[in-house]
Amino acid sequence: MSVSLHDKVAIVTGAGRGIGRSIALTLAQAGVRVALAARTVADLEGVAAEIAALGGEAAVVPTDMRSEAAIANLVATTVARWGRLDIVVNNAAVGYFGPLEHTPTDRWDEVMAVNERGPFLLCRAAIPHLRRQPRGFIVNIASVVAVKGYIHQAAYAASKHALLGMSKVLAKEVQPDGIRVHVILPGGVDTELAAQARPDLDRSQLIRPEEIADIVLFLLTREGIAVIDEIQVRRESALPFA
Repeated sequence: MSVSLHDKVAIVTGAGRGIGRSIALTLAQAGVRVALAARTVADLEGVAAEIAALGGEAAVVPTDMRSEAAIANLVATTVARWGRLDIVVNNAAVGYFGPLEHTPTDRWDEVMAVNERGPFLLCRAAIPHLRRQPRGFIVNIASVVAVKGYIHQAAYAASKHALLGMSKVLAKEVQPDGIRVHVILPGGVDTELAAQARPDLDRSQLIRPEEIADIVLFLLTREGIAVIDEIQVRRESALPFA
């Protein structure tokens, strides 16, 4: 028997497309009210419309994960609308793919700002609200590059290594508050970011975003006292891509 998520409230970043969109739709179908965060308003409005068509409830909160003020507004807007916060899914990510030697400093900084600093800021802002619930959840979407190295992915790998390390420490710090921190490390998922990193791959052979969403739902609804710290996900064919 699984735990009900009905009337819980979640923030999902990078919710306009790909993995984030699938997570938002899956949570909404489970009865979660979802704050949709990303930079592109049109994408968020499209997902909100999909959720409404399913009978769910969503709020569009345009958010630049590089901005501390925008992230603070995301949390404040969510709590003001629904009076609570139960779940945070840090999914927003950007990548720069090329030799480290030729990586521009500003691109390195942007990848680190969105992929690691942004989740840090969101977790920090959300924890006081998550602490008020019987059980709070933080799910950070990392990548298999958090534990592996791939050529021409130095900035992306560094950001995901940092996200994994932060998550491990945070899990210990908030455990006494009843907050569980999970990290998912997918291999190649059929997203625009994957296509940017590896245009040579057949996207039909990649993991579907819906499969990652199903794992998020599993983590949020499972019963018991055992805690799953991280889950690595790969295709059965073991494509050489992170």
